[in-house]
Amino acid sequence: MKILLLAGTSEARALAKLLAEHGQDVLASLAGVTRAPATYPVPTRVGGFGGEAAQRDFVITKGFDAVVDATHPFAAQISARSNKICNILSVPYLRVLRSEWRAETEDDWHLIDRPEAATAHIPHGARVLLATGAVSVSDWAELANGRTLFCRRVDATDDPFPYEGGWIVARPPFSLEEELDTLRTYQITHLVSKNAGGPTSAKLLAARQLGLPVVMLNRPELPDCDRVETPQEALEWLTRLNR
Repeated sequence: MKILLLAGTSEARALAKLLAEHGQDVLASLAGVTRAPATYPVPTRVGGFGGEAAQRDFVITKGFDAVVDATHPFAAQISARSNKICNILSVPYLRVLRSEWRAETEDDWHLIDRPEAATAHIPHGARVLLATGAVSVSDWAELANGRTLFCRRVDATDDPFPYEGGWIVARPPFSLEEELDTLRTYQITHLVSKNAGGPTSAKLLAARQLGLPVVMLNRPELPDCDRVETPQEALEWLTRLNR
């Protein structure tokens, strides 16, 4: 069976390792957001497909028997498009989606469905860490009015930061000590995060320890499709498919 693995997450790397160990014919596809992405133990392509028609042609030409989507939980566009293409081509599609983070009793979380809603929970004069990724920094323009924003990114850039504040160049994962140091160094008063889920929750633990409010962006709506939470469950799904 020939598998297209839409990758870019720790779950994707773990699944690629499992598939390689089981001798599966798999191609990992990375969007190419970072300059030096983590390596995969399977053949890998980097870059976008060039739109829906080009992606559909790619799936047809390469003769994939299944598509496993292990992209970021907020990669709604590629997930919706991939599911649509697979439905059209009658190619099995699986979404690997790790479980969400959930607030504990001692947390001060404010859940929002869109970035514009963050302004209702963060006062003017606040110093905000956008732990939401550099690609989506423009989504938080409304929050920048009267507040100082800092946004983390993996790669350094010559592009100026668009708001009062600045870029923080650092590569995850971060330890609790590193997150505490970042929050203290930049005198952060509020944390903004996407509910990506997964093991990299040290920023939330640090905010809890320091008593900082967290504005949490809920996940986008995902297509109706087969879903699992772990790489092992994805392997089991593929095994059943191949019987």
